[in-house]
Amino acid sequence: MNEFLQTANSWLTEKLFSIGKTDVTLNGIAATILLFLFIVLGEKIFRRFIVRRLLETTQLEKPIRYGIERLMGYMFLLLGGYIALQTIGLDLSSLTVIAGAVGVGIGFGLQNIISNFISGIIILIERPISIGDRVEVGGVAGQIVKINLRSTIVVTNDNISIIVPNSQFISESVINWSHGDPKARFRIPIGVAYGTDADQLTKVLLAVAKADPNVLAEPKPSVFFDSYGDSSLNFELGVWTQSMVRSPRTLRSSINFAVYKALAEAGIEIPFPQRDLHVRSGSLEVRRGPEVDSNKPA
Repeated sequence: MNEFLQTANSWLTEKLFSIGKTDVTLNGIAATILLFLFIVLGEKIFRRFIVRRLLETTQLEKPIRYGIERLMGYMFLLLGGYIALQTIGLDLSSLTVIAGAVGVGIGFGLQNIISNFISGIIILIERPISIGDRVEVGGVAGQIVKINLRSTIVVTNDNISIIVPNSQFISESVINWSHGDPKARFRIPIGVAYGTDADQLTKVLLAVAKADPNVLAEPKPSVFFDSYGDSSLNFELGVWTQSMVRSPRTLRSSINFAVYKALAEAGIEIPFPQRDLHVRSGSLEVRRGPEVDSNKPA
């Protein structure tokens, strides 16, 4: 047994390679891995049971508390990693060459990651977006469920999670339906036939808006005469809502169903595209085509 333990100890303490003045052994690698596991576990305990509980006693808003909590967690990992490397005796001065190579990599291949990381810090500080907001950016529309330092997770109405790089929220135009005032106005276009009584149409559309439980009474719904179209008079029904900001398609669909039914009951026509042909001069010759014998096979 003693011989086996001596052999195992010699394997564990045998030098594999050196980093500067530090000899790397299996024993040292195992201790390093174990130490970093304890650091990760300590970060979770520190962030959830210390920082979070302290922030809950303050009057800070939830998005600000979340941002501070995440930053404190990252700082704990950085400090713990530095202390761990010092504890195992790794000469950090020997990593200057590696640091220079990493710097070159950052300048060329990792610039997008660094840009997203810095954008994440800006988002957590300035808070142009927050968890729970309904946003549209880069063709993606949905609700923000998580903000990381590199990316933000947006969940669409189809329950699809989309990971959006943070730099898009800084460099592109972002529509935030929940920023500041939670209510928003939706405009539903409606085309009716020429000759329609505009007053009657206005009463019908306002009645539809009033009957919808998701439409706010204040600000009041309104009807706009938008334009004269090629085949129709184009109106817009403007409605305000707060409960359906996160489901705009559902609100538009329900109002369109109700408008279609109400127009049919009121006898108001929704026209098809049409063209009128006017012959101003000359004559138009109409010839009868050849008769087709229905008994003949085609």
